[in-house]
Amino acid sequence: MTTYRRIHGRSIQAVTTDPTESVAEGQVWYNTTSDTFKSVVALAAWSSSSPLATARYGAGGAGIQTAGLCIGGNIGPGDVRTTAVEEYNGSGWATGGALPTATRSLAAAGTQTAAFSAGGYETANTAEAYIYDGSSWTAIPALNTARRSVNNMGSGTTTAALVAGGYVEPPYSADSEEYNGSSWSEGNNLNTARSTGGSAGTQTATILAGGTTGSNSAKAEQYDGTSWTEGPNINTARQGVGAAGTQTSAIIVAGRSPDKDATEEWDGTSWTTSPATLATARYDVSPATSGTSSTWMVAGGYGPSSIRNLTEEYNKSANVITGAAWASGGALPTGTSFLGDAGTQTAALGFGGTASGTVSSSYEYDGSNWTATPSLNTARTQLSGAGISTAALAFGSPNTTESWNGSSWTSVNSMNTARKGTAGSGTQPAALVFGGQLDSSPFASLDATEEWDGTNWTAGGALSQSRLGLAGFGTQTASLAAAGQAYPAPGTQSIVESYNGSSWTSAPSLANARRNRPGGAGTTTAALVFAGIIDPGESFSGATEGYDGTSWSTRPSLATARTAVGSASPGTACLAFGGETPAAYQTVTEEFTGETTSVNVKTLTQS
Repeated sequence: MTTYRRIHGRSIQAVTTDPTESVAEGQVWYNTTSDTFKSVVALAAWSSSSPLATARYGAGGAGIQTAGLCIGGNIGPGDVRTTAVEEYNGSGWATGGALPTATRSLAAAGTQTAAFSAGGYETANTAEAYIYDGSSWTAIPALNTARRSVNNMGSGTTTAALVAGGYVEPPYSADSEEYNGSSWSEGNNLNTARSTGGSAGTQTATILAGGTTGSNSAKAEQYDGTSWTEGPNINTARQGVGAAGTQTSAIIVAGRSPDKDATEEWDGTSWTTSPATLATARYDVSPATSGTSSTWMVAGGYGPSSIRNLTEEYNKSANVITGAAWASGGALPTGTSFLGDAGTQTAALGFGGTASGTVSSSYEYDGSNWTATPSLNTARTQLSGAGISTAALAFGSPNTTESWNGSSWTSVNSMNTARKGTAGSGTQPAALVFGGQLDSSPFASLDATEEWDGTNWTAGGALSQSRLGLAGFGTQTASLAAAGQAYPAPGTQSIVESYNGSSWTSAPSLANARRNRPGGAGTTTAALVFAGIIDPGESFSGATEGYDGTSWSTRPSLATARTAVGSASPGTACLAFGGETPAAYQTVTEEFTGETTSVNVKTLTQS
């Protein structure tokens, strides 16, 4: 009898459950539980990622999916140009070195630490060009022809760059210019003069597609370092596209008139419309331009009807990638702000706070629903907490400390300094309290730290900056203190400090100064800070920042912008609950889950 093994030389592995990782594309196995043959297949998909700090369109883009740049652009309303540059690390965006001049519709390409920008619009078309070294921009010789609407029409590197097309006076340009590291020289012209197309590749092997000639274009051309040759058209004529990859393996996405979400792939011979589409149709996105066409990122853009800060990642692999996100959880029984908090995302406590008056209520969360538990002995607001859902500590405002054993609250020894608006961290037998505000006049902010040993509070090292309404998280010997307000001056803070069990030292600052009890979760090397009031503008915020032990960058925002929020989790799979908006105390609970990756398994048809 002929068997599969005799034909192919090996047997198919039989398993009771499908593998979840370390499986190669094309691998086949037999699942004995479902009585089916299965395999791993490649899947193309866009997934949401952390937003830009500043929404914009018509920005320049450079880098790769895990190390990208967004350069300048229009932040509106109207024609408001920016110098802002942001750097993407694969998880979120952080501030980079600013452009010397506010510019939109500029060409750019290269890497995150070696990029160029050229042309664009300042108060008129510009020929200015710059090189980025990962921290600052340096002027280089200007283009020979000033032009704008060349966003996504640059390719190459800082020593071998190419810019083609754009908008001049009169409208559309076919000019190509090459940069050799010291000067720009004229190259042969495009066959079709156009602006706002998308190009990918190197100075001697580029593909350029789409754009506008006064109407949307489907034309595609290839450059060999000497001349442009027309090739197969893209399937959907469009302008304001993003592009990335190489001359033989490229991708384009987005576009205008109407706003597009479509993706097309180029294999060196033909364009194919991908089933993967952007979640939000838009144009004039800022793309990562380097790397492969199977891993890519675009950010910002315009549409529909508004300027966007959205980031989406494209992956074509055997893995399904689900972006980090906040999701709705069970609502608190009563809208409450300034709660004390403890626990984890699936086992949390919220207690005390303000709900049309100071309250003593206590609630427990099981990952789905909140349930009332016995109340605190003393009603209070602007208190802090530490510990887990079965062994917690509540302290401050007034100067009383209570211990929770999973069934009741018991009064224990008070702090040495009466205060409110503090931050807390640690566990029930080893907690930390820091910052806050005197509980009686003159209500000055405090730098004092105290450590709990299970019985008594003793003095710890002082914060370098006194503040109240700050976020705190970690353990007694490894905590972070972030944001807050120094009262009466100097006001709202972006400062972050790290505690080692005896003293506080400076850590990288948040991108946004925020106060009024933002939420915080995690450790000294993996953390989140979210919500609060962000200055300038006095805006109630849902903005989230993540920390990797080195720097802070953006994360997806809360669905409900608010302040005075409760938070729980010793890690970055955290919980945000309660708080307040200008309109009301909140019952809203949201759960944060980081990016996840799973194998894309397909059941094979048997005959």
